[in-house]
Parts: sequence; C-alpha cells; structure tokens
Amino acid sequence: MNVTLTNLAYLVSAVFFIFGLKNLSSAKTARRGNRLASIGMAIAIIVTLLDRGILDFTYIIAGIVVGGAIGAISAKKVQMTAMPQMVAIFNGFGGGASALVAMAEYLRMPGSPEINVGVTLVLSLLIGTLTLTGSYIAFSKLQGTMRSAPIVFPIQTPLNFALLAGALVIGALFVIGLGGTPLLLTVTIIAALLGVLLVIPIGGADMPVVISLLNSYSGLAAAMTGFVLSNNVLIVSGALVGASGIILTNIMCKAMNRSLTNVLFGAVGVESGTMAAGGERRQVTGYTAEDAGMVLETASTVIVVPGYGLAVAQAQHVLQEMATLLNKEGTQVRYAIHPVAGRMPGHMNVLLAEANVPYDLLFEMDAINEDFQNTDVALVIGANDVINPAARHDKSCPLYGMPILNVDQAKTVMIVKRSLSVGFAGVDNELFYDQKTMMLFGDAKEMVTQIVSILKSSG
Repeated sequence: MNVTLTNLAYLVSAVFFIFGLKNLSSAKTARRGNRLASIGMAIAIIVTLLDRGILDFTYIIAGIVVGGAIGAISAKKVQMTAMPQMVAIFNGFGGGASALVAMAEYLRMPGSPEINVGVTLVLSLLIGTLTLTGSYIAFSKLQGTMRSAPIVFPIQTPLNFALLAGALVIGALFVIGLGGTPLLLTVTIIAALLGVLLVIPIGGADMPVVISLLNSYSGLAAAMTGFVLSNNVLIVSGALVGASGIILTNIMCKAMNRSLTNVLFGAVGVESGTMAAGGERRQVTGYTAEDAGMVLETASTVIVVPGYGLAVAQAQHVLQEMATLLNKEGTQVRYAIHPVAGRMPGHMNVLLAEANVPYDLLFEMDAINEDFQNTDVALVIGANDVINPAARHDKSCPLYGMPILNVDQAKTVMIVKRSLSVGFAGVDNELFYDQKTMMLFGDAKEMVTQIVSILKSSG
C-alpha cells in the first residue's frame, strides 16, 4: 500500500479509538464506544495486513478463526460474576502477545538492533511479561484458586526492587551490544517472576486498582512493541490504553483515599470471613422479607446500593423487577454506585445494565451522597466496606479516610447479606448494629424474590 494512504488509514483508526474511549466514560454510551473502537481495530488490522504484503494468510486466518471463537464463547458463556477474572486474564494476554511479537521481530532481524529499537524491545519484554504473570495472579485471586488475602514474606519489597534493577541492568547490557538472545531471555524470566511477586501481596479489596494498573501495563507494552515494529497505529493505540489505565487507576486510588504505593505495598486485607482484632461481635436481630416488604410499601424514596454480593447471587434481574413494582406505586427508586464497588471498575454499572436498569437511575457517589439524608430506605445488597461509617471516624481502621456512601443517614437501612462476615478489608461494619438497620440474612436473589412476591400480593 501507498505510505500516505497507510498513515491516513491509521489516523482514521486512531480517531475511532479516541472516540471509543470517550464513549466508554458513560454507561449510556459504552456500547457505542465498544463499536467505535472495534471499527478502529478492524481498520488497523486490515491495513496492516495489506501494508506488510503478506502472501500466505493461512496462519492469520487460522488465528482469526480460533481467536474469534474463543472471544465469542467467552462473551456468551462467562457470567457477570466472572467478568473481572476475564478482564484480568485478557490484560495478561495483551501483555504476553506484545512480548511475543517483540521477541519474534528481534529473531528475524538480520543484525543487532539500533539503540532506540533495543530499548523499546527490552521494555516490551519486561512490561509485557510482567503483565502476563501479574494478571494470572490477579485472575487466580479473583477466581478463588489462590487465597485473596495478601501473601507477604520478609524482604519482599527490597527483593522486588532488586529484581527490577537487575532486569534494567541486563537490558542495558543488551542495548549496548554486550550480549544477545540470552540476555533478553534473562530479562523475560525476571519479569515473569516480578509479575508474580508484585501482585501476591495485594488483597482482594484492591483488585479494581490492580486490574486498572495491569490494563495500563498492557497498553504500554503494546506501545513499546509498536516502536520495535515501526507501526504507528500500535504506538498510538498502546499509548491510549496506557494513559487511560493510569487515569482510571488514579481515580480508583482517590475513591479509596489511598496512594498507589499503599495499594501495591500496603498488604491491606485479611481472609474473608474472619474478624479483625478489636472486640467481640455483637448480636443483631434478623428481619424477614415480610418485614422488608411492609417498610418498602410505605416508602416514598429508595436508594439501592449494590455490591459484589449482588453479582454473586445474580440478583440484578429480580432487583429490577422489584424496582419496577415500587415505581408503579409511586416510589422513587435510584441506584448509588461507589467507584470501587464490585471486583473491577464499572462492575456494578455493567451488571445493572444487563438487567435493563435505565442509565439515568444510576448515580455516582458524589452525585447522590447528599440525598441519603432525605431518603426513606437505603437498600444495601451485597456491599460492605463502601458503606462502613468507621471510615469517617476510626483512625485505627484500614478504611479510615476512604469516601463512603452515606447509607447510615437514611431513615431506614436494609442490608441483605448472608452473614455478619467482614468485607475484604477485614473490618467489622458498625452499621450492622445500628438501631435503624434491618439485617436481612440470606441469599440476595432469594430474599429479593420473596420481597417481590410480597409486593405483588399486597398490590
């Protein structure tokens, strides 16, 4: 293809990527954003294949068929509860693919690469491999195949810095021409180990941040590979992913009032189901679905606070049915979304969109927090740490300083939960024992289904 035409097509592809990212910033336009980004990627792939003058498309067609089948099956079969795991592993695949492509390009070079190519080659292998193994650890923690609590050991942080320094020194030796393939393989092995060691000390509560950060890493790896290949669209797309991932990571950290350093090295969180030190757990009165139905029937305003428990129970559809019934009776029902609710950024938005909850009923924390004080019922389903009042006043609490939803300011608080177990931060929630709190113990889907039946019978 003509060079000018190729670059023009790449420019059009980049524009699609940019507008796709812009549309992904809102739940209302997210689907359009995905479509725009997909069009941009299709243009980039087609132009690259034509520009490189590939004569035998056998392996490429096979890769498209196999990869497309895996993607289609994953999209259809993977449940919403497992979506964070899938995103984590796909981040890893992106990093791994960048590293493999960079290494393949090096192996086909007739001589030693120029300094600029050598630097980006080393960075692509380092970042891409680190992303691959780190993402696999994140996947395993989310999937439950390994403990979600932090795994720490003495001199862990100094060891990580030593490995990173060693990889950079070895990479520098390669760039200045003091070695070849063995040095690159050594960098790759160190990066693989570093990816594991960087993620295992991070607890399950911080997985949204980790997923965002690894997504950024995968973009940076792609951009570095773009420099190795001298492919402009790969550089641009990788830079976009890298930048957006860093921005989202920063947003997640602010939402928890913690620094990225604290997330990566703070080892926050204990095993789910245990109780943090600080006293015996008090007893609470369990309420029934009938009790909840009676209160909801008389409520004028209801704010629903969804959490990961909603995703686990797959209760989003029956919850929307309940909201529809209440709306018919004149009750205003809205949804309050905390930035770190669920296991990945935007998890609750996607979950509720799957149940056809109108986008204009989904409110971010800052937009709805002041309304809780004028709300009759705050219905919490599967959330814990993001509603814990201890974050405001208990300086010894790991959650201290984290912005929370002002659920405790509502006239009545209903919390649907299987038990009094602590959240990922390992902190008992004092809201469970508040006099105006109604604890509804049981599976979220079963409990809301019972409430729906009561509302239907009384209507």
